[in-house]
Amino acid sequence: MAETPLMATYWTVSGPVEVHTGREWSLFSWSDRCAEATKVGFRGLGLWHADVSHQLESTTLQEMANVFRDAGLEYLEVEFLWDFFVPEGELKRADSDRLRKQLFETAAAFDAHHIKVGNIPETPCELDQLIEEYAALCDDAAQHTNARISYEIIPFDPIFTSLDEGIRLVTEAGRKNGGLAIDTWHMGKLRIPPEDLRRIPGEYLAWVELSDGPVEFMDDPIDEVINHRRLPGEGEFDIPGYIESCRAIGYEGPWGVEILSEELRNLPMDEEFKRAYETTVAQFGAGVT
Repeated sequence: MAETPLMATYWTVSGPVEVHTGREWSLFSWSDRCAEATKVGFRGLGLWHADVSHQLESTTLQEMANVFRDAGLEYLEVEFLWDFFVPEGELKRADSDRLRKQLFETAAAFDAHHIKVGNIPETPCELDQLIEEYAALCDDAAQHTNARISYEIIPFDPIFTSLDEGIRLVTEAGRKNGGLAIDTWHMGKLRIPPEDLRRIPGEYLAWVELSDGPVEFMDDPIDEVINHRRLPGEGEFDIPGYIESCRAIGYEGPWGVEILSEELRNLPMDEEFKRAYETTVAQFGAGVT
């Protein structure tokens, strides 16, 4: 399955970090992550903004990009931007604008595949306002990087109640460098079946992540989303079906592996990478061509 380009997203192979609650930067060196990714077969990696900030205390973006390319890696994800739609002048928007600058600079240094954006803080916003600000964000990004601006649909985003609103966001914004980020974990939890993804215009499917889990939420859904996702094929979601639907509308990869799992993060680094790669690449042989 060497022809299937897979990327290990940041949280999948970050090691024992504290997602959204404490130290978010990895104890694994960037060079070791890049080398291990290449060793097991990944074609790319992800970077979370806090990890980038930590690395920049002792290196530069250009040096990081050189390590990445020297390892033979090709695709990079940069994340995560939120509150870009908050009105200018508010503190949240000022913080978001500072982060926006870092993400653009990181994406440009690596010629990143995409920058992931969305609404992790669950900030309320009217959809019309989001569409306007998202279009402006895409226009701004195009002045700095070739990366696509991929908006991720998540179950806790108060702006969205269905896939239709996500489709409306990217189609009404109408930016070539825009598009949706589809994560199979979020689709499964939102009970959006694989066949529904075929309604997304192919040119607006910017990024796909594979992750598994149970259909029903645990008692603490926030704890579940950051600590208890499962590797592809080890849950209840139709991962091969999602792959097939994305390919049917023209998605040609790369594919991300997005497993936020406390159990996985506490494995030795080589096991973390190996398990993530092997379980995911197997989904492309499960009736999907």
